[in-house]
Amino acid sequence: MTLAIIVQARFGSTRLPGKILNPLGEKTALARVLDRCARIPGADRVVCAIPDTAADDAVADAAGAAGYTVSRGSETDVLSRYAKAARDCGADHVMRITSDCPVIDPVICGRVIDLLRENRADYACNNMPPLFPHGLDCEVFPAVLLHQADRLAKTAAEREHVTPWLREHPHLHHACLAGPGQGLERLRWTLDYPEDLAFFQAIFAELGEAAATVSAAELAALCLRRPDLVAINANRHNAARLETAQQAETASAPYRFRVAA
Repeated sequence: MTLAIIVQARFGSTRLPGKILNPLGEKTALARVLDRCARIPGADRVVCAIPDTAADDAVADAAGAAGYTVSRGSETDVLSRYAKAARDCGADHVMRITSDCPVIDPVICGRVIDLLRENRADYACNNMPPLFPHGLDCEVFPAVLLHQADRLAKTAAEREHVTPWLREHPHLHHACLAGPGQGLERLRWTLDYPEDLAFFQAIFAELGEAAATVSAAELAALCLRRPDLVAINANRHNAARLETAQQAETASAPYRFRVAA
């Protein structure tokens, strides 16, 4: 299959404007995400899906300067932006990753892709329920179903968040890669707030350029050894993450998610 890793990115953020253009070591946070996506086993291309607005020209320039293909579409209808990006690059399968995940793990993403293939699933992910550290989320599905969702999804939430129609469709075959749990899901490895940026900058200060390729297991081990690093962004937002995990665990049952180790 022709697999495109499509990374949604935008400049606007009420919590931390321009967050993905901040430096992490020698590169921007956006470049860190894209570079990791390029290392996902089975990935044929990496595309950055960006709003077609003047405010996002800087993001498009940064992605292009890092050597990646850019597709531009609707700012608010992110589902249509994804469908357009998939058409632009001729993908027949799509993995969705967001640009606020500077330590997305290529190996874990590869395992989710394998899960889709091995189970002949219509949709596979690693966050139903979310038992990996927050910031490792990925989901993969055939492009034909993405285009079907683009035609049929109606609600604002379905259009903005891309995959609710796929996740909640009762007749599709879903699969989920089981996360480690055991409290590791409380770790916050996503870039949303100033504290998160400080956390990632501390990781790069600690590891140097090795942080660019650190695995999830290695980073988890570092966090367990260094609670001072975890404390940088261990705030009230983690409580919301745990509540979301509990809700997802309950909600996923009707949609026949098969959880696999």
